[in-house]
Amino acid sequence: MKFVDEASITVESGDGGEGCVSFRREKFIERGGPDGGDGGKGGSVTFISSSQKRTLYKFRHQNIVKARRGEAGKGQQKNGKDGDSITLEVPVGTIISNAETGETLFDFENPNQEFIVARGGIGGRGNRRFVSATNRAPRYAQPGLPGEMFSLKLELKSMADIGLLGFPNAGKSTLISTISSARPKIGSYPFTTLTPNIGMVTPDYGEPYAVADIPGIIEGASKGVGLGIQFLKHVERTKYLLHLVDTSEIDPDDPLLKLNQINNELKEFSTKLSEKTQIIALTKLDLTDSEEKADLFINLLKDDIKVFKISAATGRGIVDLKNYLSNLVNEVNDEK
Repeated sequence: MKFVDEASITVESGDGGEGCVSFRREKFIERGGPDGGDGGKGGSVTFISSSQKRTLYKFRHQNIVKARRGEAGKGQQKNGKDGDSITLEVPVGTIISNAETGETLFDFENPNQEFIVARGGIGGRGNRRFVSATNRAPRYAQPGLPGEMFSLKLELKSMADIGLLGFPNAGKSTLISTISSARPKIGSYPFTTLTPNIGMVTPDYGEPYAVADIPGIIEGASKGVGLGIQFLKHVERTKYLLHLVDTSEIDPDDPLLKLNQINNELKEFSTKLSEKTQIIALTKLDLTDSEEKADLFINLLKDDIKVFKISAATGRGIVDLKNYLSNLVNEVNDEK
């Protein structure tokens, strides 16, 4: 299934059914009074978040959703049947906004949240409802109220505790496949990862946490270069950023060059994003000269930034990294 993180859709709830004008007409019953039933309520359109959904793909082929209208009332005091409502499942992390005004209507941050975006119209009352001491035989009923119609924009931002950052081939896909059950495509060419991958990590202690492998960000991404900004938004929802730096790509003359380039793109895209806590992981420590380059990098880095030297090939530093991230995530959850 193709990963789709944006979609447009028009939703329309059902109209309410009209009330009925009817009089009781039965043999041997004199002066049968009004007995017109009420119209049924129109169906509503509801969104619900599901942890089983990962993409907005189905909405690319479902541009219009319309609930059924309520049935009209009938004689013998029979009310019309309510129109069938529609429930649409979306992934956790989906933001629903009004396509015309840009107003955010709902943000699905947790599973099983429900949001009624278009309520069905109320059914009209039948003529039996209007009987009074001065009006014994009303010959009118109410029409049903119309439903609601909205043009919506759906946008998916991945929900994860840790977001992986780094240039293409920095080792993000390899790391997430090492520490979780996720199996992203891995290759030795740029932009191996074309869609965000989320894996659940089970540490030695503490609750499991989610790690998102964000497609490679390069210099100029905030202005549309490479894969552009289409995946930068997925980093916004993460609690922490794990920045992977390939030690084989560290320039001895400017060891922090790659790190600063990515951080500049984050700042260009969102000041809030650039202020998130970062942990640095120097990857591929099994390669020749990697140790010397890593030391050059660390010596120029700020003292308050946590750095790990890791190698997915040998397993070096992987367990320590997993447990450190677990501590960060569980401390946040405890505060909540």
